[in-house]
Amino acid sequence: MVETTTVLGIVLSAMPISEFDKRLVVLTKDFGKITVFARGARKQNSKFLAGSQPMSFGEFTLYRGRNAYTLTEVKVHEYFSSTLTDVESMYLGMYFLELSSYYGREGIEASDTIKLLYLALRELKTGNIPSRLIRVIFELRTLAINGEYPNFFQCYNCGSAESLDYFDKKRYGMLCANCHGKKPEKELVNPSALYALQYILTAKEEQLFRFQVTEEVLEQMEEIVHSYMKSHIDKRFKSLEFLENPLM
Repeated sequence: MVETTTVLGIVLSAMPISEFDKRLVVLTKDFGKITVFARGARKQNSKFLAGSQPMSFGEFTLYRGRNAYTLTEVKVHEYFSSTLTDVESMYLGMYFLELSSYYGREGIEASDTIKLLYLALRELKTGNIPSRLIRVIFELRTLAINGEYPNFFQCYNCGSAESLDYFDKKRYGMLCANCHGKKPEKELVNPSALYALQYILTAKEEQLFRFQVTEEVLEQMEEIVHSYMKSHIDKRFKSLEFLENPLM
């Protein structure tokens, strides 16, 4: 009898590999990012038809072969791809999958990333806060999970936690008023923007998407986080290219 195991996960991508089969990339809580073959998943009456779609979140029962896993059962908890009805939300959700895949590794448990991904996709579905804010939260928290993010809590020059009001894009860290010298007021970081960035790094997962900011604050948050990501991530994401250049 073949020994199987059941894991919590979410489908990051799916590719047809024959007339009836699919090769899935699944981010799992226990095994990290793994390759899973879904035999017959492309058949109209397949029990894997829905569970082999990107953004399908649930329990996957697998047996392990030499180089990959084979799907034997799937119990889907959420079909996020069917609930993101507008183009922007769909591509943003796909970007979240791509970013999670970029950091995912086999054998490295991914419980924090899966929970963040689930919550972000759920927020895209409900639309309680702007999608741009969801994106910034997801990006910065993903950076934090993977141990590479700007220090928004101390001046990188003197170590002070007081009067932090300037973000240095060359050193990618905060400077206090005593260290950065005179700067134009338009270049200073709004205290609310700094607080929001600090909050994203420290809040419990359930509270991450429970705040709103003004347009001015959101623009500053976007500028800081996006500039940091462009400097530190050596990959262009297809879904992100569409979001930023929809007429391409």
